[in-house]
Amino acid sequence: MTTLLLPPTAAPVRPFEDTRARLRALAAGAPRVYAVACIDEEPRRRWWFLGGGERQQRIEALYDRALLDTEDPRIAVEQVAGALIHAVVGRVLAPYALEGRVWDPGLDNLWLHQDSDGCIDWAGLADDTLRVLPEDRAAGQRDVVVLPCEQAMAVWTAHRAATALNAVHLALRSLAPLDRNRFWAIVGRTVVTGAAQLPVLGGASRRTAARRGQALLDAFVAAGYPVRGLAGLGQPSL
Repeated sequence: MTTLLLPPTAAPVRPFEDTRARLRALAAGAPRVYAVACIDEEPRRRWWFLGGGERQQRIEALYDRALLDTEDPRIAVEQVAGALIHAVVGRVLAPYALEGRVWDPGLDNLWLHQDSDGCIDWAGLADDTLRVLPEDRAAGQRDVVVLPCEQAMAVWTAHRAATALNAVHLALRSLAPLDRNRFWAIVGRTVVTGAAQLPVLGGASRRTAARRGQALLDAFVAAGYPVRGLAGLGQPSL
């Protein structure tokens, strides 16, 4: 009797890995620009926990590094703010705008990675559970939480991101002038720019990305954060 050997069944791809693979493909030659790592899979060299006690020291080192390129402390602090804001908001905006998925961008979940020059080049998550929409193909799978709609996802994301952003702003303003309105205007500009660029990079709907970007801006505003900007930066909107 002949025994029929079936080919091994491939293990299902986890939703986080699925999203991460797509984000790595967005920027040709620079897979870390939008993607994040699961910190448990990474060696801890050059990584630091944003919610940890070394946050102030690490951000001060980033600021000192920026001062090597400019003598103006306002420019230096805004450069560092932009890098940190991208790590918190710019990255999580990518899966939200393109897929309707988000990870937790909260202070207690984010790790940052610095390259050999001391610049932030990657971010990691302690918990890589994704929040998805009801119609998502991953709904019902492990390591996934279903949120009822895009607006709920925007509100949850803004609330969690604000825990990290407030801590970042507190650290930065102790180093150089960076008032609340200016900082949150940079957050708004990050959302507006990302919502416009991401669908081009990812071949997704510009209308959907704009709608979701607007929902995230609205959620920040509703929570009391002035992301609509200053006159000097324009009025972030989509």
